[in-house]
Amino acid sequence: MEIVESSVRVPVGEVTLDADVAVPAERRGAVLFAHGSGSGRHSPRNRHVAAALQSAGLVTVLADLLTEAEERHDAVTAALRFDIGLLADRVTALTDWARTAPETAGLGLGLFGASTGAAAALIAAARRPGEVRAVVSRGGRPDLAGDLLPRVRQPTLLVVGGADPVVIDLNRQAMEHMTAEVRLEIVPGATHLFAEPGTLERVARLATDWFAARLRA
Repeated sequence: MEIVESSVRVPVGEVTLDADVAVPAERRGAVLFAHGSGSGRHSPRNRHVAAALQSAGLVTVLADLLTEAEERHDAVTAALRFDIGLLADRVTALTDWARTAPETAGLGLGLFGASTGAAAALIAAARRPGEVRAVVSRGGRPDLAGDLLPRVRQPTLLVVGGADPVVIDLNRQAMEHMTAEVRLEIVPGATHLFAEPGTLERVARLATDWFAARLRA
């Protein structure tokens, strides 16, 4: 399948964020990635998942949630990666941008969040119930969405590694506060980064199936 890739710059408040957009020939939906824990649009794990989504006809938007200056600061302090309010504001702004961007306008939109980015994605989903149709979390911290969890209306898939017991427990705690459709998928043998052979491929299949079924026009 032919994929057209481009880089864009998205004004968000007082900063401008860099994003990579990949558009398949037949567009069946769009997925915005919310990175976390010091990661960005160049994350090989998220790009692996994005490639699978593109093969299913889904436009992917991989955006940095921090500017270059903020990333340098975060590399030293690790403070911004846990600033859920800041990350959620940026994901919400990117969601608004996707509503009118030529590559994604008119398409059903999903959010894919990893680590702390999962909390930001869920908060953005709660804020934009009319724009976001589905959410997937990979090794995420949905618990950090706090009081907004009950306001998430979108079907949500939580994917956690079987060898990541602390995060499994945190995901189960978050599920207790969610009122929308929510499913927990535990990938056997996978640690937090899904570095074990075949585990990231399992994440990609789960995410593709979840979004493909829910983002059709």
